[in-house]
Amino acid sequence: MADQHAIQLDTQDGVRVITFCRPHEYNTITPQLREELDAAIEQADADRDVRVMLLRAEGPAFCSGYGLDWATPGQANEQRRERAWDSAADLQMIGRFVKTYQKLWYASKPSIAAVQGWCICGGTDMVLWSDMIIAADDAVFGYPTSRLWGVPTTPMWVYRIGFEKAKRYLLTGDEIPAAEAERIGLVSEVVPRAQLDEHALALSKRMAQLPLNQLQMIKLYCNQTAENMGLQSATTLAMLFDGVARHTQEGLDFVERSREAGFREAVRERDAPFNDYGSGPRSKKK
Repeated sequence: MADQHAIQLDTQDGVRVITFCRPHEYNTITPQLREELDAAIEQADADRDVRVMLLRAEGPAFCSGYGLDWATPGQANEQRRERAWDSAADLQMIGRFVKTYQKLWYASKPSIAAVQGWCICGGTDMVLWSDMIIAADDAVFGYPTSRLWGVPTTPMWVYRIGFEKAKRYLLTGDEIPAAEAERIGLVSEVVPRAQLDEHALALSKRMAQLPLNQLQMIKLYCNQTAENMGLQSATTLAMLFDGVARHTQEGLDFVERSREAGFREAVRERDAPFNDYGSGPRSKKK
């Protein structure tokens, strides 16, 4: 797997297209993907011929979260060593991922994400840092790990949809279908799945017709409002709480259960009372 790229790059009319290309793994987040995404954003921001970044994905899902084939065993091994949780080391570890996602926000050039299928948990930690989200009509957002074993590492939930709606969806972990995501302002617009790539690329190219300095000034002007409201301090708290949630007694029990029964079964048991995501009626229709 290490010999295969997790990301492909292309440039069209001033648009750097960054494509996740692990469709059979639902484009889960791995250390390799983080490294390649980090480099891709840096390169695009430094390239004077690039004016807009477009983030997209191959396959049925944009990103179904962290690749738990490496993340969960990692915590299980930590528990077997019988060492106390090192909050500073944990914050540094998750911070490496979050700093990469934040580059979509802090890059001087605008970023657009084209999302289809699942975009949940770590997928939202990433994509909510983009400047704009275009969703296919089959897209589903959500943070089911807010029920157990996680806290969103981005405060962009609150900035995008406000206090009430953020609490509504994070205090239940409920899934958010594309139409609802558009209604509450989580995404900019929803288009038919078959038109997603064409529509997102056309919008990116339309935006790329502006002078680069205009794009940079307007993005900074808009983003500065969030900075003035304490964006960075909220992000630090979010990352710390995510580590705490993974090391509460309930979080440790969840990891132990995943070792015994497999991660899919542990997740099924967590989500079954809510009748959504993999256990819900909408998912069973697919």
